[in-house]
Amino acid sequence: MIEVGSRPWLRATLALSLGSFLVFLNLYQSHPLLPMLANEFAISSLHSGWTLAGCTAGLAFALLICARLADRFGRRRVMLWTLTGAILLSLVASGVEQFGSLLALRILQGMLLAGLPATAIAYMGEEFTRRALISAVGIYIAANSLGGIAGRVLGGLLAGWFDSWHATFLGIGLISLLLLPLVVWLLPTQRNFTPSQASPGQLRQALGSHLRNPLLVGAYLIGGLNFMVFLNQFSYLTFLLSAEPFSLPPQWLGMLFLTYLSGTLASSISGRCAQHLGAERLLLVGIALMALGALLLLGGNLAAILAGLLVSSFGFFLAHACASAWVGQHVTHDRALASSLYLVAYYLGASLGGFYLHPFWVEGQLAGMVLGIELVLLVTAALSLWLARQKAHRQQPLTI
Repeated sequence: MIEVGSRPWLRATLALSLGSFLVFLNLYQSHPLLPMLANEFAISSLHSGWTLAGCTAGLAFALLICARLADRFGRRRVMLWTLTGAILLSLVASGVEQFGSLLALRILQGMLLAGLPATAIAYMGEEFTRRALISAVGIYIAANSLGGIAGRVLGGLLAGWFDSWHATFLGIGLISLLLLPLVVWLLPTQRNFTPSQASPGQLRQALGSHLRNPLLVGAYLIGGLNFMVFLNQFSYLTFLLSAEPFSLPPQWLGMLFLTYLSGTLASSISGRCAQHLGAERLLLVGIALMALGALLLLGGNLAAILAGLLVSSFGFFLAHACASAWVGQHVTHDRALASSLYLVAYYLGASLGGFYLHPFWVEGQLAGMVLGIELVLLVTAALSLWLARQKAHRQQPLTI
């Protein structure tokens, strides 16, 4: 088993973190391009948003498939082959001229991007000692966040500099292709992997068990619904800020996503905060901060929007960290599957949020979008209170 601080630990942690960075770099590259794509193809904001929503939907759909393939053919092989395919699709997408072709490629790309997130933690669990695993996971999650920020910022910069969305896919594809050999070289060959194939009905039984557990289903709903409104508020704000009176070009729209950095801070302190407040209370605090951040957007000026996104990002990642940890704490079997189901709900929420917020945006623009966000946050706040009651009920001693 690989020990923390050893040369193999450093190589494997760096490889998985760099691979994760490339996954989210490619996943979110279209986010700051939505107004440009809408203008280029003469489509609505909802349709242009599908270049992101379709990709996240493909990822959500393929997570469980990739996890099962990795159980049979090996973690390393699935991670490297799917990542290579996803990067090549960015290069292919840079040359298409039809929106339908771009959308189809993004959906397929999302399915391939699922390979590494679905299997990276399982790889660590098999190859690392417990102490090495805990240390590596923190670095790996930080790489997720940085990859998402970099994809949006760099995507906007490339589109703005070259006045073309094609440049974003080409540039990010080439950068990813240059870094990919480093991931292949650094990632150690697995020594403790044993191929397995689920017996008939085993997967169905495990899925049914998790989906009948209210402590897990509540966390899945909270994670998916929160991400549904959090991610897609950025999408609609890019349309607001690209129009009069702001008229921000793509490179400045990409900078909008630097507000995610407050979420990186929230993730890093969530563990210590949960020890003091308890996971249930901290989950409510995160949702309350998201609600406050959405209300700040109503100021309508750039400073108010940036402040609102900073507060909202901090609150979202605080709640996301709590919900993720909650799943790990309340599952007794098939842990990898339980965590994968959380990610499925998480990315399905991202895919559906554009549809949900669109009528609010059409009817009320910024104020309508904020109303739609607040309604969902009322639901997730109620779910968090319900989860706390479910946990308390299960911990009550039996009386005779």
